[in-house]
Amino acid sequence: MGESRRGPVKSAVPSNIVSPVRRCSRTACGRPAVATLTYVYADSTAVLGPLATYAEPHCYDLCAEHSDRLTAPRGWEVLRLVDGSAPSHPSGDDLEALANAVREAARPHERAAEAGGGPRTADPMEVARRGHLRVLRSPDS
Repeated sequence: MGESRRGPVKSAVPSNIVSPVRRCSRTACGRPAVATLTYVYADSTAVLGPLATYAEPHCYDLCAEHSDRLTAPRGWEVLRLVDGSAPSHPSGDDLEALANAVREAARPHERAAEAGGGPRTADPMEVARRGHLRVLRSPDS
């Protein structure tokens, strides 16, 4: 390498040091990628899903901001795939189911009967029980 008026001349050979974090494919965006965009030209569909395991030549990695603002050309559909491994916020139904389970577990009359060793009033449809799981007889048998 030589010197120029502006300083040392940099080598044109790329470095073997590569960042382990994949970056957004958008020009001048250096944020980490969180989603992968793929186009299905035959169906006029843009598919935006979780970050692919490895970089593909015809896919585009996008950061959170660019994936949220993604729009497709007129006549195209954007299909957004939900990442199942990502933590999600509990819905109202989830919280209600949890509250009902806690109420059921805290009912005093069943606990007293179980603790006292008294006879358990079983549902006539119940065939077997293992912990909190019950096996029920089908109504037609």
